[in-house]
Amino acid sequence: MPGSSSRGFGALRHRNFTLFLLARFCATLAVQMQSVAVGWQVYNLSGDPLDLGLIGLAQFAPFSVLVLVAGQVADHADRRFILFLCYAVESLCGILLLYFTLSGLQAVWPVFAVMALYGAARAFMMPTGQAIMPNLVPPESFANAVALGASSFQVASLTGPTLGGLLYLLGPDVVYFSVACLLLVSLLLMFFTRLQQPAASATPASWRTFLEGLRFVWSKPIVLGAISLDLFAVLFGGATALLPAVARDILHVGPTELGLLRTAPGLGAALTAMLLAFFPISRRVGRWMFDGVVLFGFATVLFGLSDHWWLSLAALALLGAGDMVSVYIRQMLVQLETPDAIRGRVSAVNSVFIGASNELGEFESGLAAAWLGLAPSILLGGGMTLLVALLWARGFPALRTMDQFPHARR
Repeated sequence: MPGSSSRGFGALRHRNFTLFLLARFCATLAVQMQSVAVGWQVYNLSGDPLDLGLIGLAQFAPFSVLVLVAGQVADHADRRFILFLCYAVESLCGILLLYFTLSGLQAVWPVFAVMALYGAARAFMMPTGQAIMPNLVPPESFANAVALGASSFQVASLTGPTLGGLLYLLGPDVVYFSVACLLLVSLLLMFFTRLQQPAASATPASWRTFLEGLRFVWSKPIVLGAISLDLFAVLFGGATALLPAVARDILHVGPTELGLLRTAPGLGAALTAMLLAFFPISRRVGRWMFDGVVLFGFATVLFGLSDHWWLSLAALALLGAGDMVSVYIRQMLVQLETPDAIRGRVSAVNSVFIGASNELGEFESGLAAAWLGLAPSILLGGGMTLLVALLWARGFPALRTMDQFPHARR
């Protein structure tokens, strides 16, 4: 029989995991609120959908340069302290956006500069946040911790955009002030978190150790297939970056409805993650992952065809549900297959793929919309996601036919 901390809310019995989860929840809530304000503010200033894509590119450029370095740091330093510093930098980003807004922002480039600073902090936060999870709970609670972590992330993604859209009615300065306050709370919670992290690697940092994560992923076809599938599926299907333009130009709604649209993927993902916490996937793992990607692609196509607000909400909720299934399986695979000594570097590689699929996908979506128009670019992205799922099913048969997760290596 499963232990009391292996299902439901069991992982919350562990104090430090709970503190970490609360810190990440507040930070995610803040970032989601910020994303609504930044997207709406930038589009109001320029009216150019390409600028919505440039928001993502501004974050991805420093992220892509620093993330592998961050993985090396996560394996040689205190992971808790790294996250503490990341939350401090994100707090500074919120304060800078508040300052620019109160100063009467007239150009978009200061926002891009702050987003680049945020991207640099995220480069260290993503691999460290993934690598720290097994240090916070015992092995038997890890799957439950992943599901609860994903669920809390999605709840923040669910409420953050709506709250951001409502607060934006009072002005972007109100949003940015709230963002800074929430990030300071995350900073405090992380300060009180403690963990049992194994001794840092005694091997001196070198070019060989820097590339250890890449070599490990390349040597594991199942891990490589899982993270590359997510990369290309979301890269082409990143329609959510265009939500400010879709809301205004296709659905003809305002910032509050935009917040609800941004909430819909989080709702679908949060409900799915909660189901996974109580009923974790244990068989036909590979099939479940591909089914999640296919659902993501079909939902993107439906969103591109819709000019009704409620239908668009439903499509985005399905999109989030499909994405959550693939995220859950990918995270389990990466962490269970990876020894702790190189978990930071492997998580950094995984973060490169995630960052490319999100931020670079936002740029791709903005560029496609500028060339093809909003609806055609979304339909093309959904179709490409389905094609990627088909190609990866043929190219990675071991992933497609995988029945169970591997045992954790501790």
